Amino acid sequence: MAYPRTSPHHPALSLLDLQRIKQWHLAHKETRPLEYQVWDAVLTLWVMGWVGWLPALVLDVPLACPLCLLGMAAPQLYVRWRARAHARGRLRCDWLEPAH
Repeated sequence: MAYPRTSPHHPALSLLDLQRIKQWHLAHKETRPLEYQVWDAVLTLWVMGWVGWLPALVLDVPLACPLCLLGMAAPQLYVRWRARAHARGRLRCDWLEPAH
């Protein structure tokens, strides 16, 4: 089963989607601490990307701009990777269904 927002016809993850995934991880923090920590790292990269792009442009640090874009895309990339792994049976991902 693929996560519905991974196709190019659907928009990127919304803040509501990010919140639902975060709430699932908070509810299962005791049983799945690694998944909780990885999601926190993904959200940290996302925030760093959004916060860092303007200083990177103003301070003329061209190498930081692609890193900021990658950080901004981190949640979407992570969810797509997990959805593919779940569909192939490599990883079990219980938060895909409640996330949408």
